[in-house]
Amino acid sequence: MNVETVSTAPIEGQKPGTSGLRKKTAVFMKPGYLENYVQAVIEGVGGVEGRTLVVGGDGRFFNDKAIAVILRMLAANGAARAIVGQNGMLSTPAASNLIRKRGAFGGIVLSASHNPGGPEGDFGLKFNIANGGPAPEAITDAIFARTRALTEYRILTEEAPPLSSLGETRLGGMIVEIVDPVKDYVALMETLVDFERIRRLFASGFSLRFDAMHAVTGPYAKAILEGALGAPAGTVVNASPLPDFGGHHPDPNPVHAADLFRLMFSPEAPDMGAASDGDGDRNIVLGRGISVSPSDSLAVLAANIHLAKGYGEGLKGIARSMPTSRAADRVAQKLGVDLFETPTGWKFFGNLLDAGRATICGEESAGTGSDHVREKDGLWAVLLWLDIVAARGQSIAEIVTEHWRTYGRDYYTRHDYEGISTAAGDELMADLRASLETLPGRTFAGLRVSVADDFAYEDPTDGSVTRRQGVRVLFENGARAVFRLSGTGTEGATLRVYLETFEPDPSKHARDPQEVLAGVIAAADAIAGIRQRTGRTAPDVVT
Repeated sequence: MNVETVSTAPIEGQKPGTSGLRKKTAVFMKPGYLENYVQAVIEGVGGVEGRTLVVGGDGRFFNDKAIAVILRMLAANGAARAIVGQNGMLSTPAASNLIRKRGAFGGIVLSASHNPGGPEGDFGLKFNIANGGPAPEAITDAIFARTRALTEYRILTEEAPPLSSLGETRLGGMIVEIVDPVKDYVALMETLVDFERIRRLFASGFSLRFDAMHAVTGPYAKAILEGALGAPAGTVVNASPLPDFGGHHPDPNPVHAADLFRLMFSPEAPDMGAASDGDGDRNIVLGRGISVSPSDSLAVLAANIHLAKGYGEGLKGIARSMPTSRAADRVAQKLGVDLFETPTGWKFFGNLLDAGRATICGEESAGTGSDHVREKDGLWAVLLWLDIVAARGQSIAEIVTEHWRTYGRDYYTRHDYEGISTAAGDELMADLRASLETLPGRTFAGLRVSVADDFAYEDPTDGSVTRRQGVRVLFENGARAVFRLSGTGTEGATLRVYLETFEPDPSKHARDPQEVLAGVIAAADAIAGIRQRTGRTAPDVVT
């Protein structure tokens, strides 16, 4: 085994965020950039000698070449086995499942999630630990520390084997095992939802349009929806994963999945519409003439999860990210289970799931998951919706409307201001934090502030505290505005403003959220000075 030890120096800016390190693809392709970060990961997690690791990604541009480098580095650093999805493909939830099923030390997942791909797009890499979930902050901090002290990296001179053929080969002293990326995931789904009941639903004429957005979920959706469940051919569209996602932005929201939204609000709409994102962890669900907000989706799934095959014992608890609407809180209260409000980032759910404190988790950013893996899981959420529709014999609109009648409706929207200057974003948030003590009692756009704070989270399982997770402003009428800078982009900053208000009266549940929330939107703009600071007269994306 010929191992080359390459002298190097720290590279600035390799600090992992909530979902690992994300940069422009061209940055990752610079000589030594990927190698430096992978070596830092290897050392930051305590080494990989004798370990088994899972490796795979969403198939975006540079995925295969990056995996070849990673395999050579794992072998050079003494790893015993690398389990790799065929052609380098693994959806993020499938990777989590594989880590757990095979008892791996962890996994290297290559994805920038819902960000665009291609040579001009984005690339990302994160380490998932043995429970299948993203590395906690203690580990990402250790990785970052290594990026700032690195003097060399180790890589095998031998080329990595092709990723196209199933089976085992040897790379230096390490076994490279190429596996079917879909098979184990399908088997897992069969334990969670009632495939036979969903088959009968499709056999009865139920129609679905699933947009895989030319991303990694295409083969999974084809195998399950059109294969195992018998949905008609053509149910899954844009099913072939492409390195640049067909030139599109693989984010299942009204802007980037516009064709699906137009269809679902047209006379030709099928019974259900759904989409997933670049790496398969996000989802959107629509019915005829209705789009289910991710916050409402979490609440509806939590209220009905007992109907699904794998959840007959009901809920241990519900967890949501802080910016997610409080619709799930009302379900938890009615069912008498715990509700956990965590920072944004799926890693914060991992401790709750491992401790048996929660069954279902969700984020307003189109992510829902359960204790079956330690990542959000877009296709699982769609299958769970199908199982609930089949069990209840109602349309999606009927299910959601009935849910609102039972629990009230949390009108909710998120306004994204993308690509603003980092300096402007930092200044806006700093000024908001500085004003927290003076905001209560003041009135903005007719709404009086009752409470304002900077969200901090104490993990109930280990006592760790995470601070500065977003500014919350609660108004006396119960409405809420939350301000955060997102850590998932690669250029500038994205200001996210989350706005909500509760309406208990069923006669007022059919209104436009933007209309209902107009006063909260105006108050949030007045509090933060968004227009003046960003120069934007409107958000770039409204969800």
